[in-house]
Amino acid sequence: QVQLVESGGGLVQAGGSLRLSCAASGGIARVNLMGWYRQAPEKERELVARISSSGNIEYADSVKGRFTISRDNAKNMVYLQMNSLKPEDTAVYYCHYRGGWSVYWGQGTQVTVSS
Repeated sequence: QVQLVESGGGLVQAGGSLRLSCAASGGIARVNLMGWYRQAPEKERELVARISSSGNIEYADSVKGRFTISRDNAKNMVYLQMNSLKPEDTAVYYCHYRGGWSVYWGQGTQVTVSS
């Protein structure tokens, strides 16, 4: 069992920045993939960014050049630095973990970008 707890969401004006954090605990696999997904109202959940335990990174095209994902394996933490935020980035952001056959989600944190 893995528990994921997100923090750092909030309300920000367009062009502003936020940093999301996700703390993972429990049975963390040595080889794993952690990342962030988001879901806006009436839209499907979509990948934002993900990073493997070895440091391989993938970004959604919509956030490339604006968002940066990072992780601290010693602390089992993953971060998402979001710069130049746009109103269309408004969504609930979910931390995601995959290790072996196991997949876990955090409870989500709201990010609202005002125009």
